[in-house]
Amino acid sequence: MTYDKQPDQFLTDEMITRKDDPTVALTDPYIAAKFSQRNIPYTFHLGNRQTYEGFLNKKLVPGLKYRIFVRAIVDTPQKHLYTSSPFSEQLSLNMREVPPGPPLKRPDPNIPGDAPPVHVMVEHNSPGLLWIIGPIIAALALSICLVLLFILKRRRQPRKYPESSAVTRPLMSGGGGEIMTSHAAPSDPVEMRRLNFQTPGMVSHPPIPISRLAQHIDNLKANDNLKFSQEYESIEPGQQFTWDHSSMEMNKAKNRYANVIAYDHSRVILSTVDGIPGSDYINANYCDGYRKHNAYVATQGPLQETLGDFWRMVWELRSVTIVMMTKLEERTRIKCDQYWPSRGTETYGHITVTLQDVQELASYCIRTFLINKGADSERREIKQLQFTAWPDHGVPEHPAPFLQFLRRVRSLNPGSSGTNSLDASHLPVGPLIVHCSAGVGRTGCFIVIDAMIERIKSDKTVDIYGHVTCLRAQRNYMVQTEDQYMFIHDALHEAVLCGNTEIPARSLHVHIQKLMSMEIGDTSTGMELEFKKLSNIRTEPSRFISASLPCNKHKNRLVHILPVETSRVCLTPVRGIEGSDYVNASFIDGYRQRSAYIATQGPLSDTTEDFWRMLWEHNSTIVVMLTKLKEMGREKCHQYWPSERSIRYEWFVVEPIAEYNMPQYVLREFKVTDARDSSSRTLRQFQLIDWPEQGVPKSGDGFIDFIGQVHKTKEQFGQDGPITVHCSAGVGRTGVFITLSIVLERMQYEGVIDLFQTVRILRTQRPAMVQTEEQYQFCYHAALEYLGSFDHYTN
Repeated sequence: MTYDKQPDQFLTDEMITRKDDPTVALTDPYIAAKFSQRNIPYTFHLGNRQTYEGFLNKKLVPGLKYRIFVRAIVDTPQKHLYTSSPFSEQLSLNMREVPPGPPLKRPDPNIPGDAPPVHVMVEHNSPGLLWIIGPIIAALALSICLVLLFILKRRRQPRKYPESSAVTRPLMSGGGGEIMTSHAAPSDPVEMRRLNFQTPGMVSHPPIPISRLAQHIDNLKANDNLKFSQEYESIEPGQQFTWDHSSMEMNKAKNRYANVIAYDHSRVILSTVDGIPGSDYINANYCDGYRKHNAYVATQGPLQETLGDFWRMVWELRSVTIVMMTKLEERTRIKCDQYWPSRGTETYGHITVTLQDVQELASYCIRTFLINKGADSERREIKQLQFTAWPDHGVPEHPAPFLQFLRRVRSLNPGSSGTNSLDASHLPVGPLIVHCSAGVGRTGCFIVIDAMIERIKSDKTVDIYGHVTCLRAQRNYMVQTEDQYMFIHDALHEAVLCGNTEIPARSLHVHIQKLMSMEIGDTSTGMELEFKKLSNIRTEPSRFISASLPCNKHKNRLVHILPVETSRVCLTPVRGIEGSDYVNASFIDGYRQRSAYIATQGPLSDTTEDFWRMLWEHNSTIVVMLTKLKEMGREKCHQYWPSERSIRYEWFVVEPIAEYNMPQYVLREFKVTDARDSSSRTLRQFQLIDWPEQGVPKSGDGFIDFIGQVHKTKEQFGQDGPITVHCSAGVGRTGVFITLSIVLERMQYEGVIDLFQTVRILRTQRPAMVQTEEQYQFCYHAALEYLGSFDHYTN
């Protein structure tokens, strides 16, 4: 008999009520078997006349042709939420046998694409029997089920129920049954899973083309983020799944937070240790990426009691990269127990961990470990990347440092290419392990942003709403706050706007040539367009809070060059004097250290005392001056230091000690004494005299040498405080100095250069850094000259 229905159009209730009806025709559809989630067989014998949870697997009739489909049902308050596979090919008892060969291996659910094709073969010794071998639908085998029918019992819990008049629909329906035809059914396991978790909200929030993303975000932010709030609140919480293992008495102590659990259907199952009940449990769940099944494991920050379990998970999953999105302690509260040795080797359970290397950078830290299990001779290298710039409260001020971190994760993680990478043993690399404290908030942000950037590459759309919905069906509370949801949007907008501008250092010469050239029909060079893109990114006027106060306006050399509130240098307030905490200066992150620099304007006559107070209070003992006192007949900086005899600036007595005239710069040394307690320290000032009054230096060599001398002196004599850098406004030449300091150091350590993002991040800390296109171009050429001193790059 031929049906014009699709599998989803056969009602489960009707088939269940017909199972005991003797009048049912041979050609009517019937349920052959039902399996619970834990008892799904790999090989199913169709027609063996056995009963499976009340359903008879009827003997097949010779001469009849059969089609089968698989249905997965989730028992929720709505009832009848289900998904069906497409119809199989026609099956019959006179089908050809599968050619002889080695037995099929059971697919590894953690390895995408590890499912063999469906095979049907005749059992000659048992008439009326077909064997269905392997997953009936390969996509479903990896994403939802391998069953004829199974029921997930829902944990009863208070939640909002839809009105009784609401229409119930199959989970995978999407505008008619045609979506489930054999031609339209997605073969990608992640796409299948996305359809399985389809909700009304996902239908009304389709993917957004990247060409409309900026407009879409502006719309959400209108009226004080009203639509952002409404959209975030409408996302399904995804808590209709069971978490029996998290609730077991022997496992409760393994959960950092009582309400953050691991769903049973997606939890990471460890091997059982010595038959100990609960030893297979860890608070961790598999999560999908874009077109990649189980691309991530989202987990909580390990507890002292679970350190061994955590490393066992790393070993058993063959993961090679760990992303840590929290500090060990924040706001005096422990967020994560230290699960690695500070030095040397530690053993956690059966796993031995040796710290090989630590690289601490301004916004993240990279640790390299070697691990091995017991007497096992196999040793594996594990990279842990810890993002340290996420604030204790809320979200980062700007996504650029986070995106830089994410790119580093992708460059170091073999599995980030989207392919099934192999490790040193030629086995597939396991999922990327991501954790924060609870393993849901910042962890969710990382996973969504990473997955959506991958989606942008191939699909030119983002589906933030849909991906968060799907993640919440794999781990509860993913993307925990509205601020985090907004940050995801801002990060993806930044990624779309700026793109990936990172290039290998060895390609810099070719890259500059390309930027300097102009294609036929173009009106601007690539260099001009790149700098214009930087200039098009504006800073909100509302961020200049203290700088805009009437009491502080006279302290600004230029009215449009101001420090943003979040990165401004604060002075100790003087009682009774309004604005006494203000100086036009900003903290700037270096390559390896946060707040490595203070970028400031050349002091005015009435801000000189504030300048010295800033140097003292922030322990800055190296000052870089990139201007003459006068240029082009105009004052660029007030002389803020004594030439011959000591001078007192408020509480600080500054005494000149020595002056050295070098070919390109003047080095001055001063003794600075606090008159309040007679404590003193030595301060060194480097004044560059080689920068022309107009434009930029013809060559970058001398400026690079100057940068090197400053940092060498800092290492030899400097305190722990920042290097203070100023020109006149504190953004142009100052920006060039700090930019090149970061770029050159990064080239040394990583062999890559990203001038655009370096300046972009600097401008989030102090707007207008690297003020002109000429200065921006100078940075490129200086970096190229620097590379010329290294044979392995020039060759």
